[in-house]
Amino acid sequence: MAIPDRFGSSPAFSVGLEEELFVVDADTLEPASVPDGVLDGERFKAELFTTMFELNTGVCADVAEAVEQLASLRIEARRRLSQHGLDLVAVGTWPTAVLGEQPVTPLEPLQRFAAYAGSAALRQHCSGLHVHVGMGSAEECMGRLEAVLPWLPVVLAASANSPYTGGEETGLASTRAELLGLLPRAGAPPAFDGYEDFVSFAELLVEVGIADDLMRLWWDVRPHPRLGTLEIRAPDQPTRLAATAGLAALAQALVAWAEPAAGPADRGLYAQNRWAASRFGAGAGMIHPEDRRLCSQQELLADLLDRVEPTARRLGGAPFLGELDGLDQAAAQLALGRAEGLRVLSGRLVALTYDGL
Repeated sequence: MAIPDRFGSSPAFSVGLEEELFVVDADTLEPASVPDGVLDGERFKAELFTTMFELNTGVCADVAEAVEQLASLRIEARRRLSQHGLDLVAVGTWPTAVLGEQPVTPLEPLQRFAAYAGSAALRQHCSGLHVHVGMGSAEECMGRLEAVLPWLPVVLAASANSPYTGGEETGLASTRAELLGLLPRAGAPPAFDGYEDFVSFAELLVEVGIADDLMRLWWDVRPHPRLGTLEIRAPDQPTRLAATAGLAALAQALVAWAEPAAGPADRGLYAQNRWAASRFGAGAGMIHPEDRRLCSQQELLADLLDRVEPTARRLGGAPFLGELDGLDQAAAQLALGRAEGLRVLSGRLVALTYDGL
C-alpha cells in the first residue's frame, strides 16, 4: 500500500479552500438535515453529521480566485437549501446545537468512524476552515509543516469563533479546538523523521484496522499527498467571507514565507499556546515562538503579519490581511448573545454568512 503522491502537480503555493458549514431551519434556526439532492460529492460534500456539509474550491492561483469561488458556492448552497425552507450558516459551533444529539450521516465510512470513536466523534459538531497550499515536493512539505507549526496558535486565536454550545457559554473562545482535541489524532502531528516516516505511520493505521483511510488524521496541519498540499486546519470557520479571505491569505503567506525547518518544532510550547488560543482567543497571552517571552495575541499577530506581508503581497493576498485587524468573532458573539439572546445572535450569524456576497 502507498499513498498516491501529487506533490509538484500544481503551481507552488497555489491555494484551495474548504469551508465546513451548518444547515438550520429558516424559521426556528435550529439544526436541520441536508436534503437529498443538495450535495454533489465534489464542491458540496457530506460531513460527519447530516446537519453540516462542506464547500470545496478547486485549485486556485491566489486567494482572490478561491474566495470568488467560495462566494459562488455559498450563494448556490443557499439557493438549494432555501427550496426546502432551510438556511446556511458559517460559524465554528452553532450556539444552540446540543453536542452528541446530531444525526450521523448514513454513509458507511462515517458510521464506522462514529462507532469507533464513540462520544468523541459524536461531540464533533463543529466547523473549521482548511487552507490547502501547493507544495513542490514531499520533503519540502514536511519541512514547511515544522516551520509553520509554532505560529498556528496565533492563527487559531485570530479565528476563534465558537464560544457557545447547547445554548450556553462554554468559557472558551474556540470550543471547536477543544472538541477536536478529543479525537485520537489531533493537535500537533508527531515529529516525523521525514516524509517516509509519515507515510509509514499513516499506512500502519490502516494495516492494523484502526483507520479505514490513509488520511484519517485530524491534526491542525498535515501533509495531503493526494492533493499535493500542506493543509492548514487550525482556524475556526469564519462567519463573514471577508474573514475567510483574511485567514486564508495569512495561512498561504505563512506557508510560503516559512523556510523549511531542519528539525521538529517544540510540541510542548505548541500545546500551551494552542490551549491559550482556545481559551482566550484574541485576548490570549502566548509564548513567542522565537524569543520565548509572554506576548499578547495582538502583539504576536502583528509580528507575524509584519513577517509575512511581503510574501502575501507577492502572492496577491496582501489586500485581504486587513480583515484580521481587530477581528474577534468570539467576543462579538458573546456581546450580542448576552445583550439580546441566542435567537437574535443566531439570526445575525445567518445574515453575516451572506454579508458581502
